[in-house]
Amino acid sequence: MNKFAANLSMLFTELDFLDRFEAAAAAGFTAVEYLFPYDYSAEDLQAQLRKYHLTQALFNAPPGDWQNGERGIACLQGREQEFIAGIEQAIEYAKVLGNKRIHVMAGIIPDDSSTAATEQRYINNLRLAAQLAKAEQITILIEPINNTDMPGYLLNYPQQAIEFIDKIDCANLRLQFDFYHCQIMQGNVIETFKRLQTYIDHVQIAGVPGRHEPDQGELNYHYILQQIAQSSYAGYIGCEYLPRTTTLKGLGWLKTLNKTL
Repeated sequence: MNKFAANLSMLFTELDFLDRFEAAAAAGFTAVEYLFPYDYSAEDLQAQLRKYHLTQALFNAPPGDWQNGERGIACLQGREQEFIAGIEQAIEYAKVLGNKRIHVMAGIIPDDSSTAATEQRYINNLRLAAQLAKAEQITILIEPINNTDMPGYLLNYPQQAIEFIDKIDCANLRLQFDFYHCQIMQGNVIETFKRLQTYIDHVQIAGVPGRHEPDQGELNYHYILQQIAQSSYAGYIGCEYLPRTTTLKGLGWLKTLNKTL
């Protein structure tokens, strides 16, 4: 399973968070990712990584008030100082954890904001984030998220993300490509992955519909994972899905498909 990273925000949730590292390693994973590390000290997380010989593949920058529905603040007016402080905090965590990728969530478009002003604010903030991260050789990622799971989210389509990346023109600003979100928004996932491959720096997967294990549903992950393996993509594949029952009961798909890669 060397190519796969367990998303500890969704997998092994039967356990306390810090116990999920051991469970992921015992299940055969060599890397982990999760949404946010900030409820724990970077040193405590690093100790778990070191103890279980795991690589930290990815985590998100602070998203604003997550409990009250905020999904990133990069596009929000008047939150610029908070955004930069969050990026600086994420970079400090990344330095301790040895993590080279930080996903920056765009945010929900405010009802009273013009599209042009919101997008320009997003561009300005991403450029600053990339510049701050560059000094530590860290990559900033942006991810299109489907507008069914996250209504009003600024960034929904892969091509939309590419247009922002091209406008900002920072070498360490890249695309996080989630097959689940892409399938819901537009389909044609393999051709889109291949076309945008030079932009992609992290991949995530889940079954469609339901966001469960990828052994059922409308996406053929046997074929998708073969195509990824044959491509130039050399990063981790994040397993960001919601187990139907327990994580371990659902991991048979991964063991079976991994043998074909």
